Amino acid sequence: MFEEIIAGISNALYSYILIILLVVGGLIFCFKTKFVQFRLFKEQIKAVTEKPKDGKGVSSFQALMVSTASRVGTGNIIGVSTALCLGGFGSVFWMWVIAIIGSASAFIESTLAQIYKKKNEDGTYSGGPAYYIQKGLKNKTLAIIFTILLIFTYGVGFNMLASYNLQSTFSSYSFYNPATTPWIIGIILAVICGYCLIGGGKRIISVTSFLVPFMGCAYILASLVIVVINFKMLPDVFRTIFTEAFDLQSIFGGFSGSCVMFGIKRGLFSNEAGVGSAPNASASADVEHPVKQGLVQVLSVFIDTLLVCSASAFMCMCSGVEPSQELSGAPYVQAALSETLGSFGPIFITVAMILFAFTTLLGNIYYVDMAIIFLCKNQPEKWVMNVYHIVAVLLIFIGAGLSADLLWNIADIAMGGMTIINIPVIFILSKYAVAALKDYDKQRKQGTDPVFKAKNINLPHDVDCWK
Repeated sequence: MFEEIIAGISNALYSYILIILLVVGGLIFCFKTKFVQFRLFKEQIKAVTEKPKDGKGVSSFQALMVSTASRVGTGNIIGVSTALCLGGFGSVFWMWVIAIIGSASAFIESTLAQIYKKKNEDGTYSGGPAYYIQKGLKNKTLAIIFTILLIFTYGVGFNMLASYNLQSTFSSYSFYNPATTPWIIGIILAVICGYCLIGGGKRIISVTSFLVPFMGCAYILASLVIVVINFKMLPDVFRTIFTEAFDLQSIFGGFSGSCVMFGIKRGLFSNEAGVGSAPNASASADVEHPVKQGLVQVLSVFIDTLLVCSASAFMCMCSGVEPSQELSGAPYVQAALSETLGSFGPIFITVAMILFAFTTLLGNIYYVDMAIIFLCKNQPEKWVMNVYHIVAVLLIFIGAGLSADLLWNIADIAMGGMTIINIPVIFILSKYAVAALKDYDKQRKQGTDPVFKAKNINLPHDVDCWK
């Protein structure tokens, strides 16, 4: 009964409320920014290479890797597989749509995170939705509610789900025992994550900065190889994607199980645009203008959905293996790779899942660390972080052995709660992000490297930086 209640709440959220919020909100931000995601694509590439002036702070690239570590994870493999098996090939099209529209939301929220960020005593920066809610809207209660939701979403829901998704990839091996193997894998994963947590935020940033580019490139390359091997199937794949995406009778006949529903749910779970998670990493970057980090986060959404999710989708769709409810999740991906690469396929996807799950866990924990710092108003006592890290490690262990459907729905509901708060907030404050964008465009047209000052946009709120 509990699982049915959770599933019902999840379906209600994604069938009505979130679709309206994400699509309408994203479209408004597209027009407000004059489609910044396309207009300033070259600037996105340029912004990634910018380094802090003192050489000590968190660079744009490092902030991108932390946010991408959380975005690019098990959802890019298992989530895409689930969407294909339960929603059909048309889900891919709606993933693309939500990514393109959502990238404008990602720009607004990350630019706001930079504008309202706080400078810590050690010279680093903290920020995110909680900070721009508290400073921009003067609503501390709502900021605390959002922070608690974030901790529950990433510290509980997503981390338990990532742990489950990782162990599920071992189910095709002969040694897998449903009663014991998930718990053994859970222990191993928890211990490795615990070691990284001992080093705190800096170790998390350094590990993700190394692993994310490596794993992303390797995964996309392998996907391209599989697509090239099966290139004759591409015309049929594209035809099926667009045919199913606009099969109105099928969509409205059972919307809760349609390709639109699964495309939006899994697309949102994967790229997190508008959710309010990535701004926590964006605020940590030491840049000369808030817009630069907003542009970097647009690129992160594109990397996640248009590259990595598409790689997973085409890898599966070009294999010739028909998706089904029984294959939903890791089994479909493994079956697809086995069809093309033989026995090497399951091994490759297992290695990819290990890397994806590991970096997802670290990126999620980094977000929770930032949330705890906000609640404590500063860097908390070491014992506070140690207690949380112990709890985080235990949740990773427990998640490995729970029900997949329950974990997906819990994660979806928690993320939906964050989105319901964040989208209206960034809509209200978007005028300051748009003003910052106009300031950036003006300086760029003058041939100068844009430098931001709060007075340039008549910001009425007191901020720690940009004075």
